Amino acid sequence: MKKRVPVSQIMTKNVVTLSVKDNLVTAEELFKKHRIRHIPVVSGDEVIGILSYTDLMRISFADAIDEHEQEVDTMVYNMFTIEQVMAKNVISVTSGTTIQDTAKFLAERDFHALPVIDDGKLVGIVTTTDLINYLLQQY
Repeated sequence: MKKRVPVSQIMTKNVVTLSVKDNLVTAEELFKKHRIRHIPVVSGDEVIGILSYTDLMRISFADAIDEHEQEVDTMVYNMFTIEQVMAKNVISVTSGTTIQDTAKFLAERDFHALPVIDDGKLVGIVTTTDLINYLLQQY
């Protein structure tokens, strides 16, 4: 296995983002449409947070109610803003960070996704799924 491969080789480059002006209904639509689990929240070029699908599900009653599930989710989502639900103080890596260092960082910090930022600009996102797929390619 190669040891000095940069995370830019496995990261997602076309990153779906949200702004704090968006709402949680929009966020859920993006999660489902793109089949993703993490969305960076940006203000201009700056990453100010990250919203995970798990964060969204924590405030949803969808698992408890089958009938009128969408209506209940929309009501609950309208009670919160993205800024209230997102993780703040986001830690990131650069595109030159090695896959090995990124994997160690994710394992130690118990994160599942990291924005990839070069010179203050979001250039990608790397997830545990990206790391697993990279590992599978090695075998």
